[in-house]
Amino acid sequence: MTPGPDLQQLIDTIRTDTGSDDVLEQLATASSTITDLTATSDAALGYFVDRARGAGKSWVEISSVLGVSKQAAHKRFADSWPVKLDLERFTLRTKVVIQAASGIARERGQGFVGTEHLLLGLFTEPQSIATLLMTEAGLTEDDVLAAVDAEAPPAAAGETSDAELPMTPRASHVIGYATEEALLLGHNYIGTEHLLLAFYNYPGGIAAKVLNQLGLSEEAAREGVRVALERLTQGK
Repeated sequence: MTPGPDLQQLIDTIRTDTGSDDVLEQLATASSTITDLTATSDAALGYFVDRARGAGKSWVEISSVLGVSKQAAHKRFADSWPVKLDLERFTLRTKVVIQAASGIARERGQGFVGTEHLLLGLFTEPQSIATLLMTEAGLTEDDVLAAVDAEAPPAAAGETSDAELPMTPRASHVIGYATEEALLLGHNYIGTEHLLLAFYNYPGGIAAKVLNQLGLSEEAAREGVRVALERLTQGK
């Protein structure tokens, strides 16, 4: 593991960045630098805590690793993701999928949007990279629907309210991970392919279970996305 800067290195960096011997200017630079470091560190830690939760690890296990109480870990990280989604960087097709997921959940008589609804929503955009990838892998909409029904059967009565349905924590986090997947691939947009890859960050989620059950592993999905993007780049 690459060690972080020691105290003297940090002090020297702050002095250099300030470009002045004025102690108040140095203090201002120090305050800004430490604030940025703290925010980045907290975000990084929150990212890995959330991955641990997505892998099914309990708050007891997580708190033990962090060296804090279960209550302290839960209070700090349980609600670390924003509820409101910033869709500015999402492609039109991805927006349509997310909006369709709400309608699908309502049709199934469920008052929430889960990862399974987002997965089914991909089929409303049959020409999207994610849906084409699933189709090429042999996953049909009927197969996915049947697998989802087996994991989470629809309710007896449909939801009639027009109110916006809330997302489950996992679904909300999947949207957040779609952003991470886009950044990891160096993209300034968030497409259906990033949403598809984000499902695998929650192997215990219904979407990831269904994809794996039907034969589309994370490794295959990532390779499929790579090939599809390569085709687009080459104009094939």
